[in-house]
Amino acid sequence: MVDGKMCVGIVKANLMARIDPDFYEEALSLKGCHEMDFTGRPMRGFVFIEPSGMDMDSDLEYWINKALEYNPKAKSRKKTR
Repeated sequence: MVDGKMCVGIVKANLMARIDPDFYEEALSLKGCHEMDFTGRPMRGFVFIEPSGMDMDSDLEYWINKALEYNPKAKSRKKTR
């Protein structure tokens, strides 16, 4: 969480990143990246990056930076009681 909004996380062996929806289709073409679908349906703007897509520290840094770049534009969800 960054500024109260989902940004990055780890799900099993994959990195989860919240990225700009305008970059989503391009991101899916990158090595190790696929749609996040743990809810049963893909969520545009959220991707999983498999370990093969972050072999190098620079790969991990790339995805973290993509998520941090989008974070200020991302909408936060209101918490429900």
